Amino acid sequence: ESKIMQEEIFGPLLPIIEYSEIEEAIELIKSKPKPLALYIYSKNKKFQNYIIDNCPFGGAMINDAVLQFASSQFPIGGVGDSGIGSYHGKYSFDTFSQKRGIINHKTWFDAWFRYPPYDSLKHKLLKFFIKSRLKI
Repeated sequence: ESKIMQEEIFGPLLPIIEYSEIEEAIELIKSKPKPLALYIYSKNKKFQNYIIDNCPFGGAMINDAVLQFASSQFPIGGVGDSGIGSYHGKYSFDTFSQKRGIINHKTWFDAWFRYPPYDSLKHKLLKFFIKSRLKI
């Protein structure tokens, strides 16, 4: 009933709740809005898998905390009130971006070698500029 359990927690506090049976803990988790992260502390793989299979969550950590935020390679995503999609590093950009291509062609310079007819000099110049712009 604590106030800390009424909203999503982003730290630095981490509530610890005691339980007698694992089903009691799972029911408590399911009774709240779906969490962004789930932390499991156990060496028992069967227990770990049981929790993962029976609880909703965006991402899980086993035997550690907050480490998933250290790597932009780990997609973090919520479900329900915690968000939709994956986000973190590049995943954030992809999820929260509307990709729109915009080309702003400057009028003060127009490269003559862009236009046909193409000869070997124009081909070399185009290849050079395309590679330098695309960092190929």
